Amino acid sequence: MTPLHLGRTRFGNPANLGKVISREEAEALLQEWVLNPRLQLHMRQVAFLMKSWAAEKEGLPADVQWQWELAGLLHDADWDQWPQQHCARIIEELERRNVDPGILHAIASHGPHHFGVDPETAMDKMLYAFDELSGLVHAYALMRPEGYQNMEVKGVKKRLKEKSFAAGVSREEIQDASDRAGVAPDELIAFIIAHQPLVN
Repeated sequence: MTPLHLGRTRFGNPANLGKVISREEAEALLQEWVLNPRLQLHMRQVAFLMKSWAAEKEGLPADVQWQWELAGLLHDADWDQWPQQHCARIIEELERRNVDPGILHAIASHGPHHFGVDPETAMDKMLYAFDELSGLVHAYALMRPEGYQNMEVKGVKKRLKEKSFAAGVSREEIQDASDRAGVAPDELIAFIIAHQPLVN
């Protein structure tokens, strides 16, 4: 059992199905809990990827898109100030705010090998899929003079094979997430390249 293992697989109250916090509340929580601007950017990138995937690939309505976006926006909210309580603290906070259990489960399952919660729903699986991979793609963009412009999937895949590049990004988790989502790495990478630069 890892130190971050949550020790449970059920989160929230089923009576809160469909309940969310407002964009203003989510933004206030993000600003209060996440002081590192680089981590904030990562969370915003993942949030935008989640919203875009929900809209374009899943065809979900705007209210459900916000659920996906919210899961992405707050998935690492406790990492900055409370790394030893990562995932547990933000889930408890969102439980206190009566947030939909599905959003909580997505956050809890974005690192199954760390938290002991397997991704089950499409929202769960895509949050897991985008988290590590988007970080690697962004690291690649930072080293390119053109940034994301003219970035190609094959360039990202080359960096994936270089264990020394973005060494903190788990290649095993990227592959596992792709397998669980049933989406090929090439498709995920292409989606990230197309959408991640749109985050402001």
